[in-house]
This record gives sequence, structure tokens and C-alpha cells, in this order.
Amino acid sequence: MDHSADAQRTDLMTITRFVLNEQSKHPESRGDFTILLNHIVLGCKFVCSSVNKAGLAKLIGLAGETNIQGEEQKKLDVLSNEVFIKALVSSGRTCILVSEEDEDAIIVEPSKRGKYCVVFDPLDGSSNIDCGVSIGTIFGIYTLADVHEPTIKDVLRPGKKMVAAGYCMYGSSCTLVLSTGAGVNGFTLDPSLGEFILTHPGIKIPNKGKIYSVNEGNAKHWDGPTAAYVERCKFPEDGSSPKSLRYIGSMVADVHRTLLYGGIFLYPGDKKNPNGKLRVLYEVFPMSFLVEQAGGQSFTGKERALDLIPTKLHERSPVFLGSYDDVEEIKALYAAEAKEE
Repeated sequence: MDHSADAQRTDLMTITRFVLNEQSKHPESRGDFTILLNHIVLGCKFVCSSVNKAGLAKLIGLAGETNIQGEEQKKLDVLSNEVFIKALVSSGRTCILVSEEDEDAIIVEPSKRGKYCVVFDPLDGSSNIDCGVSIGTIFGIYTLADVHEPTIKDVLRPGKKMVAAGYCMYGSSCTLVLSTGAGVNGFTLDPSLGEFILTHPGIKIPNKGKIYSVNEGNAKHWDGPTAAYVERCKFPEDGSSPKSLRYIGSMVADVHRTLLYGGIFLYPGDKKNPNGKLRVLYEVFPMSFLVEQAGGQSFTGKERALDLIPTKLHERSPVFLGSYDDVEEIKALYAAEAKEE
């Protein structure tokens, strides 16, 4: 055995060590946030293990129920939802939880309450499980300003009020991308250690990308600015090379690629779905938070995505997010259309 190589492996920046280092920069901190993140990380490890075994464990089949979005629920959705609810409640640091799988918010019992509100999609892209495409968990965290009985008003706040956001992608490797409001960092699960290791420190999205990501199957329903932008991606007017199209159909995977390689991810509203299909609280907000922290932009077609004030737990919104310059371009097209009106 190469003992020196093994010794080297203990000097790794694990996610626990990283979060504790961040905590030490805030002398007033009591460690509540660190404990909450540790419980989220545990939930991600558990779901990662379950996703890897899904085909073998016959977890893939439908659970026979339909969730509130009208999507048939897969067994893994149900399991992931239970895992995260139990992990978050048992942390003793949460007071209200909003999950994509549950119609109503979960108010934590008083004896286990803390000051954090967590919104999450326990298994985004679960329709892709059968074909081995990357899926993931998305989460966002708000904090209560003062001690009071939690209500859904505590989570119906703009995304810019979030204190942290992240996602965990279950793919060729298990990757957790996190921002606590001071940049974006990526961690990869080392299966032999059972630890998330810092592999992508200080992620910065390129100012301009060569990729656009959108479901072109909806093209006939698009509005003018979206259609014009995609046409420009394919047939640039300035003589530059056209952008490449990459669309996985799993938001976590598409946003992950956009963060690392640059470009733009679009899920516009259209004639069929005027508000698009992505949910504001636990899809649009966390991903917009991460993209902005990495130096990009996120736009709804009307305003900065993080300025949106949701009125319902499962509200939907169009979203255009990614490289700063690419999003500027689509913002200009929407501004031009608004002027004409």
C-alpha cells in the first residue's frame, strides 16, 4: 500500500470542513446553518445511493399516485421527498418546508423548530431515471427575520432574500453545487470516503457562451423575442459561428453545464403555458441565485428573476439564465418588443 498517498487524501477540503471554515469568518455564528447544511448533505448522499440502486431495487416503477403538478410520481420521487423532509426536520433548524411533491407547506412542530425555511425539489427530472440521464435535488434557504409562528408568507419572498441555494446532481458522478452568497463552489462525492470533496472552487460562468439550451419542440408556441433569439443563435447576423444546441430536459443537468461552459438556458412562457413550466420557489430562484453568484444573469422576460415576488407556493415563471452577455441579448429583444407596444 502507498501510505504516503493515503495520508495525502486526508488533507482534502471536504464540504464539512469548507462550511466550518466559512462559519469561522462569522464570530457571532452559533453553527445552526452548518448543522442544517450537514443534514442536507446527508439527504443528498442517501438519495445518490438510492438513485444508483434504482434499477436493481425496482424503485423505478410508478408509485401509483399523481403529485400536485399532475405528474405521475415515481417511487424514487416519493422516497427522496421523505428522505429530505426527515433530514430537514431532524436538524432542528427549520420551521417551514416547501416541497415540489407536497401541495401544502410543512410547518415543523414547535419542539423541533429553528429559524430556516427550506424550499426544495427532491428529485428534479425524475422522468429521466429510466434512461440513465442525470437528475438532481434543488434547494433554496430563507431565514426568519424574527421569532414568530411560521406561515407561508415566510417563503413567499423574492429570491434575492435567500441566504443560500444549491443543487445536487446524480449523474456520472454525484456533484453538489452550493452558494451561501459569497460565490459558487462545487463538490464531488468520493464514494470510497463517503465525503463531498471541493473539486470546483469559485465557479465563474463565462461572460459569453457557445451553447443555447431550449426545448425546440415548443417553437411554434413561442413569443416573438424568444423565436428571434433562437433564430439569431442558429443564424448569427454578425457573421460569427452559430451556437450549438444542447438540451437534456433535466434542469439540474442543463444548468450545471451552463454554469461550467457558459451559454444560455431558456424555458420561456408560450401559448400553451404562458408562465412556462418551471416553479419559482424551488427551481427558478435557487438556479438564478447560483447563476448570479457565478457572474451570470437570470431574467423572466419582464424582470430580474430574483426580484419576482411569488404569490403561490407552486407558482411558475418563464426563465432565461446563463452567461451575462447572452442574457443581455434576450433582455434587449424583450425591451424592444415592449417599446413597440
